[in-house]
Amino acid sequence: MSKRRIFPLAVALLSFLYAAVLLAGFVAPYDPAEQDREYPFAPPTHLHFIDAQGTLHAWPFTYALTSSPDNFAQYQEDRGRVFPLRFFVVGENYSLLGFVACHRHLYGVDEPGRLFLLGTDGYGRDQFSRLLWGGRISLLAGLIAATLSLSMGMLVGAASGYFGGFVDDVLMWLVELFLAVPWLYLLFAVRAFLPLHIGPTVAFLLVVAVIGMVGWARPARLIRGVVLSARERKYVLAARGFGASHFYLLRRHVLPQTMGVFLTQAALLVPQYILAEVTLSFLGLGVGEPVPSWGNMLGSLQQYHILASYWWMLVPGLVLVPVFWAYHVLADFLHERVEFGH
Repeated sequence: MSKRRIFPLAVALLSFLYAAVLLAGFVAPYDPAEQDREYPFAPPTHLHFIDAQGTLHAWPFTYALTSSPDNFAQYQEDRGRVFPLRFFVVGENYSLLGFVACHRHLYGVDEPGRLFLLGTDGYGRDQFSRLLWGGRISLLAGLIAATLSLSMGMLVGAASGYFGGFVDDVLMWLVELFLAVPWLYLLFAVRAFLPLHIGPTVAFLLVVAVIGMVGWARPARLIRGVVLSARERKYVLAARGFGASHFYLLRRHVLPQTMGVFLTQAALLVPQYILAEVTLSFLGLGVGEPVPSWGNMLGSLQQYHILASYWWMLVPGLVLVPVFWAYHVLADFLHERVEFGH
């Protein structure tokens, strides 16, 4: 399949994922922190169209789950209790997009039925709901950190390339210093010095700030190279000769030429920063429980019996694969557009 055909698929995939996590309260059937101690490590719920008597149903349904009294986390379906799948059901209250109070969910089943599309964790919390809410932390952390990093890189690179001389020497020395330090280990070191026992909002902001402030050097150097070339263009020299200010030249003629590099770097940095947040949370240095992120959801896999016995606990890690693939396709497409100028 050609890159031009893959590109819309990657954009559609990313759009779908970001829409799903932004509307997590509506799409998720349960509160991500709600514990149901009767269903620890419940497997993914099966949707049926044919009942125990062999009758075909036009609408999917589930059976009630009953736990085994003799074996932990062993369940069987009670085929005497049927719960049809329903849409736009009333459930837990949540804030749509963070400010609209709602209680309608996209789908669900009537109580006391349960619908665990991706199973549950050791506390009986719905993994699918936690995956969506956790995506808000992991995916948005990558976006916000990349925005912060690229903004710093744009500021430093533009100033260095445009003014040159002593300013260029000092800023490029700083860039080389940051490029020489392994940023992942620097990230661990900086985060380790920050307080551990902090609220989830503060923890999220700290993680984003730390991630964003260690990765600005490479974009700054690339943007500097574009600015060095752009400032010598004839129309820029002509505008300078007519008395145009530095701010006007940068805004009107120089910085627009850096947008290709800016967008390409964004497509490369966002997945790196998503992985950085997941790694920090996995190691207990990011957003902590009970607020979900893909990293702390994977943290339970540090226990071997969970890794070996409950495959659905791997899903937050598996979701990273299509995310990284889509961003790779996006970065590759943007790189070609910048390189060939079309």
